[in-house]
Amino acid sequence: MYSKARLDVLSDGIFAVAMTLLVLDVRLPDDFHPHDNNELIVGVVNLWPKFLPYLLSFGVLGLRWLANIQVRSRADYVNREYVYWWLFYLLLITCVPFTTIVVGRFAHVQAAIWLYAGHTLLIALVGSRLVRITPHLEQGDHLRERQLSALLLMLASVVAILVSFIAPHLALWSFLLAFGGPLLRRWRQELPVAH
Repeated sequence: MYSKARLDVLSDGIFAVAMTLLVLDVRLPDDFHPHDNNELIVGVVNLWPKFLPYLLSFGVLGLRWLANIQVRSRADYVNREYVYWWLFYLLLITCVPFTTIVVGRFAHVQAAIWLYAGHTLLIALVGSRLVRITPHLEQGDHLRERQLSALLLMLASVVAILVSFIAPHLALWSFLLAFGGPLLRRWRQELPVAH
């Protein structure tokens, strides 16, 4: 048996590092030497194709981290199967900076979209598997929100792949679907209660 608290600490550290590494590819070229404010502003604005994947990946990782802490378990210890799945999940998280760099540089190439979307789809699937094998899982709204978050990421990943066949340069916008969970929750809370 393995301490769940120790796994949670490792997870927090890996998410923090992965989220920090994302920004490393959003940089001005080494041979860029602006002569005035206007050139610098244009140079920074031209980073948009790399900044969008950074924002999306940071958001996806942030939502995955939040979803992980929403899963509540009364277990202090977990078994070997859970630990192996958790380590596989963390391996996928550590690869997000790489796939973000690839899609940031080659968002117009279908294979880059497939790599990124396939990666996020696998993260959502493995995360869902982890929920199913979490010992002494507490039921409730928090769990439904976690499941909705994973489902929206799966949907966004599949839509991105499909859009890449038609317009690869627009495919990344499909990942905005992954951010629909908080919007759906707020909308559901604002609905009038039927009596």
